Amino acid sequence: MSQFVTTQTELLLPRPEFPRPDWERSDWNNLNGEWSFQFDSQDQGRSEQWFSADARAFDSIITVPFSWASPLSGIGSSEKGIAWYRRQISWQPAVAAANVFLRFGAVDYACEVWVNGIAVGSHTGGYGNFEFDVTSVWNYEGDNLIAVRTEDFEHDYQARGKQGYGEIRGIWQPVWLESRPGSFIRSTRFNTAIDGTVSTRSLISAAQAGQATLEFSFGDGAVSHKETLTLAEGDNTVEITFKVGDPQLWSPESPYLYEGHISLDSGSGEDRVSSYFGIREISTALAEDRSYRWITLNGKPVYLNGTLDQSFHPTGYFTYPTDQEMHDEIYLMKKLGLNFVRIHIKPEEPRKLYWADMLGILVMEDMPCFWGEPGEQARASYESEAREIMERDYNHPSIFSWVMYNETWGLKTNSSESSLTSQEGAANNYLPDTQEWVRRMYHWAKDQDPTRIIEDNSPCNYDHVESDINTWHFYINGYEQLQEHVNHVVENTYAGSSFNYIGGNTQSDAPLMNSECGNVWGIEGGAGDSDLSWHYRYMMNEFRRHDKMCGFVFTEFRDVINEFNGYYRLDGSDKQFGYEWYVPGMSLADLHSPDFIVIDAPPCETVKSGQQLSVKLSGSSFSDRYHGQSLTLQWELWHDNLGIRMTSDSGSASIEWNGYGVKPLLPLAVTMPAFDALAVLAIRLLAPDGTIITRNFITFDVRSGAAQGRYNTDGQWTSLPVGSFTEQQWDYSWSALEDHKINGTGSGSFTYEIALPDTATLQQVSHVELVFEASAKRLLAYNKEKLGYKKHDISYMHGAKADPEYNLNSYPMTGTNRQESRLRIAIDGVEIESVLLTNDPADSRGALSWHYQTEPNKLHEAGSYGYLVKAVIPSTLAANINRNRSFKLELRAEDGGLALYGRNAGRYPIDLLVCYL
Repeated sequence: MSQFVTTQTELLLPRPEFPRPDWERSDWNNLNGEWSFQFDSQDQGRSEQWFSADARAFDSIITVPFSWASPLSGIGSSEKGIAWYRRQISWQPAVAAANVFLRFGAVDYACEVWVNGIAVGSHTGGYGNFEFDVTSVWNYEGDNLIAVRTEDFEHDYQARGKQGYGEIRGIWQPVWLESRPGSFIRSTRFNTAIDGTVSTRSLISAAQAGQATLEFSFGDGAVSHKETLTLAEGDNTVEITFKVGDPQLWSPESPYLYEGHISLDSGSGEDRVSSYFGIREISTALAEDRSYRWITLNGKPVYLNGTLDQSFHPTGYFTYPTDQEMHDEIYLMKKLGLNFVRIHIKPEEPRKLYWADMLGILVMEDMPCFWGEPGEQARASYESEAREIMERDYNHPSIFSWVMYNETWGLKTNSSESSLTSQEGAANNYLPDTQEWVRRMYHWAKDQDPTRIIEDNSPCNYDHVESDINTWHFYINGYEQLQEHVNHVVENTYAGSSFNYIGGNTQSDAPLMNSECGNVWGIEGGAGDSDLSWHYRYMMNEFRRHDKMCGFVFTEFRDVINEFNGYYRLDGSDKQFGYEWYVPGMSLADLHSPDFIVIDAPPCETVKSGQQLSVKLSGSSFSDRYHGQSLTLQWELWHDNLGIRMTSDSGSASIEWNGYGVKPLLPLAVTMPAFDALAVLAIRLLAPDGTIITRNFITFDVRSGAAQGRYNTDGQWTSLPVGSFTEQQWDYSWSALEDHKINGTGSGSFTYEIALPDTATLQQVSHVELVFEASAKRLLAYNKEKLGYKKHDISYMHGAKADPEYNLNSYPMTGTNRQESRLRIAIDGVEIESVLLTNDPADSRGALSWHYQTEPNKLHEAGSYGYLVKAVIPSTLAANINRNRSFKLELRAEDGGLALYGRNAGRYPIDLLVCYL
């Protein structure tokens, strides 16, 4: 996949593809590329007529369609205010004298446009597309000068969304010219039903009254419908219904699209628009005898595995550098097994929605918020943007939900004149009048689009008013804390409950769904750049325990500039979750399977060796693919015994897989190994043909109680705490995880004096082997400077940059950026082994580093782990060791540092072991 690298060829004509594949005419001209550019801080451009041919030359060149704040624009300025664009173009439509339209994908925030010195129109609003008919001023035989004045002052009333990561100033989506005949189709809405009925509503602009033919031709002949119309001069609304035989339904698993065209044949020529539609129905339904609803797709329950997408890029900001990258975004989501995405507080670019349609992922699209108070101007601005967004994106089958507001942003009144203390809702300044406006907008959206789920406000303050889905946000770390919270939400979700609602409003039987979750803000000071895999697995497991829950939105798809908890890095590189170490072949997709095995147990539990346990299981099904079939549950209890994989218990059971929802299964009886071990209960659910449907696991820290530990190995052993070194030489060194881990950075060493048992206990030693867990050690800024936590404030939501190296909770998750270190092992000054420690990793494999965290809301090198190192002491040194009954062990690292993991850290439940034969 691309890593946000834009080639020189692409820079010559960035984004060369047609911007609206859902509404495409063949005769067009791309205006992306180089334009003259000039800031206008004194607002003198109008008076000096910068739109005219003889105006002053502009100082700069900008690359359209990138925001002037972004690197790809070539300007890269954070300046707000007024800026001008100019470009000269010669273009003639393929059909002589056809009408010419100048189209803009989006301009933030207000703009005025001139062609050949004549004003052709203006637009206000940062997210909607718009166009101007420039036929009357267009020079068909020569050059044309296009001038655009843009204005973005970040007014509080502007519907801005979450632009703080990178401002979308000025032109930030493609610009193009398009030809049309005198009579043309302005728009067509498709409403589909799963029986194949397609209802359309077209807006047709007629140059003159008379008859015309409107034809729908889609799906390689599956749709061929033609009607004769009588049009009045001007705009005409035409409603036509047709039926598709043997309809192929659209879904994430099978994203079938009916591609084709709509054509209008009138006296002024043919207008032909390429488009597509998908046949699908989104709804909610009572589930069998339950008193609550589930979300349904095409009449069947669907579990929504989703992620929050900020759609931010380091070079283009909110404008994708290439179409390929939009394709890759959707591909990478589906690679994770996700079936839906929430586009956060902004509408998505049409081409990315096109790829969501084509590749198959459901989209929850947010309306952009404003950040001031909900006054008259802010409301008018918001309502105008909402109309444009819904009109533009209506036909995308991928969009299943509109979110009108997010976390009450822009809905709070902070003015002292509002007499807050006497009004309901005063606790968070979300006033009754504003609540009623939100209700009106909810009903307005339902009236505009009855085919989709409408959410009033995606809440973090438990303040719904009226909604088709009952969602909530939470950011909580720690298994017990998360479980308690989710249980509380589920138990208080029922028709008539006032929980999660404000102003005396109560819940309906609307589906329960999480719309933001993660551990990024569940940590004091934020999670920094840390492992998310451990938390993620038990969170997914907890969600699937609950029959009421219909899905989740994980924050977030990619890292951004102050939140580093994405599935992927900002550059698109992978993070390693490490699940395959526990269950071969397991990946994130296993946690997103519509058919899932819930393990009702903590992610790790301390138990005694030989202990017998009963583990509760449930089956969770949100697909009828295997209903009525006998599936096989396979399980294995295994552990890594000093580098040897050993199974201590295993079995299988047949499960009749019937019906939707969560159903208890027979518990598993397992017996722990007789030794100290990190035991893994790995489970697999298999289809009748042997296909693995899903995988899951939990772990156990098995403790023998023996002072030196008990391990399944020949001979005897001595165990030394890793913190018992007698000497250390490092620039920076420290202990972690309550002294069960020691760290040294750069070059240096830890030295140990190791004593063997006396001859009464241990006779001649013929074989001595060292066994320990070690990794490289990267030095982070906070390791040196020990800075305190930065208090969360609204600046994070506006994109305040954060350096995770200064966050006390940071320990970068395993990924492509590796830290190597060469470890040299010496006995009594003689080097006996050299080992390359390939990384300083942290992910789910660091189970003990997670299990022994002391506080759930603070992370201390969480998830960190090392590699099992074994070194045999040469027989040439054995004589001295036997004679002295002791030796000096030096562990020296070159450049990359060294971390040593003790009994309660990393992934091996050992200290520094000296094994004897």
